[in-house]
Amino acid sequence: MASPEESGDSVEPVIDLKSDQFFMGEALREAQKAYLQEEVPVGAVIVHEERIIARAFNQVETLKDATAHAEMIALTQAQSALGDWRLSDCQLYVSKEPCPMCAGAIIHCRIQRVIFGCRDEKGGAAGGFINLLQQDTLNHCAEITPDILGEESAQLLRTFFEEARTKRKDRDLARGQDLGDFSYGSN
Repeated sequence: MASPEESGDSVEPVIDLKSDQFFMGEALREAQKAYLQEEVPVGAVIVHEERIIARAFNQVETLKDATAHAEMIALTQAQSALGDWRLSDCQLYVSKEPCPMCAGAIIHCRIQRVIFGCRDEKGGAAGGFINLLQQDTLNHCAEITPDILGEESAQLLRTFFEEARTKRKDRDLARGQDLGDFSYGSN
């Protein structure tokens, strides 16, 4: 039996190193780093001319900085890599839909396209809660591609928050037991 190459049939690569799935996989690797540091697991990469020029993950708790979202850190890295604040030929891959703060920075930097994993119905600014990235009254609009590896992104966030709730409950229970062991006025 002839192989696909011998028969003239085209063979698709196992991993397309230029696909949205590949680059989102890289953003998810960054999100995993955040998870391991007990940060909200969101990761981002910025691509220019089919090459990753910036990688980042949430570091809000680590840096004690409310603006240290994965997107914000990645934008700063990309600007440094290109030597320009304008990122008009770049694509941003982020594991969760950007928030309004990040969307504002994305617009200001003129990112060409935003590709994200899971939607954020409560606070997303790329169509989940509001769509700032395509607000026609602003000076720039970004193309949006949602739901790339969305289930994987959502599952990582669900796991993180379930674990955080369990840790908080255990901590509160331990504090309650400590208080319960100490009683005023009893012999």
